[in-house]
Amino acid sequence: MLSPAVTRKLIAHVAEAGVDVRRERARAQLAGLSEREREVAVALGRGRSNAEIGAELFMSVATVKAHVSRLLVKLELNNRVQVALLVHDAGWTG
Repeated sequence: MLSPAVTRKLIAHVAEAGVDVRRERARAQLAGLSEREREVAVALGRGRSNAEIGAELFMSVATVKAHVSRLLVKLELNNRVQVALLVHDAGWTG
């Protein structure tokens, strides 16, 4: 697991090339998410921990973990950093 600071630096580094193409691909991949899944994905993209996401979205940590697990399956990704990169590529981190 990477710290939120390291995750943000990694995202910033990767974000420098091919922004438009990556943005369209990421948005297409994320299009099938529910509103709640989208909220959790955005929080992951901002480098939030499970506890922080739970507090922010009024969910238990167990519920956050369940959402993260579903996101990984639904998006066919291996870890939360990949979700964060995808969200960032989509331009959802504001």
